[in-house]
Amino acid sequence: MPIWLILLILGAIVAVYIWSLYNQFVTIKTRIRASIQEIGNQLKRQAELIPNLVASVKGYIKHEKAIFTELTEARKAVIKAIDGENTQKLIDTGGRLQAALAPIRAVFESTPQLQAAGPTGKLMDELRDTVDKVMYSRRTLIDLTADYNVKVVTFPSNLVAKIFGFRQEPGLRTPEEGEHLEVGKEETKAPKVEF
Repeated sequence: MPIWLILLILGAIVAVYIWSLYNQFVTIKTRIRASIQEIGNQLKRQAELIPNLVASVKGYIKHEKAIFTELTEARKAVIKAIDGENTQKLIDTGGRLQAALAPIRAVFESTPQLQAAGPTGKLMDELRDTVDKVMYSRRTLIDLTADYNVKVVTFPSNLVAKIFGFRQEPGLRTPEEGEHLEVGKEETKAPKVEF
């Protein structure tokens, strides 16, 4: 077999390998962005559920005005973080929202009359489901970022990463200029609860 044919075959194999690694980098980066967007979607949905939850339990904890104030402030902070396109702030305000919901959950669990109210129970289930989705989305983001970063620093994929300018992702970070979170209205539509 002529040497030029061997070199041509080896060159083709290397080109296909580089192409494959490039596509893997692009795929993982796209999934990381989608995961960040999903976290925003779920936090926004959770924030939209808050007014309905507050309306349904207000009669049971009228004396706890501070709870409602903190919930309202945390909800506004989440909405502002989504609109402000700051991923780390979005995660931080999501945690604040979780902390603000803790007293409401405690009242719900300790008040049988409230648990028996169909719409309130359904609303709490929706809220729990949304919290689970946020946790799952965060876990997905952490896993994707770790996989991507391992590829960026390990041989031979690190050579391809350097050639095409792929850099390590810091995980939860502030988006670069021009990047933004998009949360569609249909994706965050909250059910209305009326009493």
